[in-house]
Amino acid sequence: MQTPPLALTIAGSEATGGAGAQVDLKTFQQHGVFGCLALTCIVSFDPAHEWGHRFVPVEPQVIADQLEVIMAAYPTGQLDTVKIGMLGTPATIETVAGVLRERDFDNVVLDPVLICKGQEPGAALDTDRALTTQVLPLATFVTPNHFEAMALSGMEKIETVEELTEAATRIHQSCGAAVLAKGGVHLPGDEALDVYVDDERTEILRAPKLGGGVQVSGAGCTLAAAVAAQLALGATPFEAAKAAKEFVTRGIEARLSSQAPFDVVWQGV
Repeated sequence: MQTPPLALTIAGSEATGGAGAQVDLKTFQQHGVFGCLALTCIVSFDPAHEWGHRFVPVEPQVIADQLEVIMAAYPTGQLDTVKIGMLGTPATIETVAGVLRERDFDNVVLDPVLICKGQEPGAALDTDRALTTQVLPLATFVTPNHFEAMALSGMEKIETVEELTEAATRIHQSCGAAVLAKGGVHLPGDEALDVYVDDERTEILRAPKLGGGVQVSGAGCTLAAAVAAQLALGATPFEAAKAAKEFVTRGIEARLSSQAPFDVVWQGV
């Protein structure tokens, strides 16, 4: 019997199914990749208070326990791709970084979630610093959004594709990872522009802006998970970036609406 490729996501839960670990596992499955999960936190929205975020971290020992059994069940050579999403606290980041240093994954896809709106500003800043110093240097592929690209590159603004390219280049030079910096709806024009940078090439990936220029929840999680799935299937980083961009575009086109004040990507399209 043929064994499917495997990928691990280390991420948080988002109860509506529109983001986080739920999106990662759906994306893996849609690509024919077997997904496993180490849960880092639980994020929910508060419908009674303008759908604000509620953030509950998982205890570091519980995260370590999850990763221990995953590593034991699927050794190197069987599980070589990991996608990292919402970590949420310095203690969680330290735990995850320790596992990444011990296990030499071929593909470490980092969706550098820098801010959770349910955190106090001081805690969020501590988390950002821990992520950039402990996990970013271990990544092989990074997918920052517009805000994250500014934070990681040290740029005060990104308003053009040239500035997005400069940000992606700076991030690549700082950590050595392939970078897919997402312009999304934040750059002017009718196209959603992302910039890919690695040691060999700089490419602009284009797709029509969909959804009236409004952000769709889960797009970033879906993109990073699709990159991870493609890498697990044997794609090169640039091939993975192109395929993930197309996958997300189709998912946004078929987006799901609800009583929440945002639409979500539909991976099943």
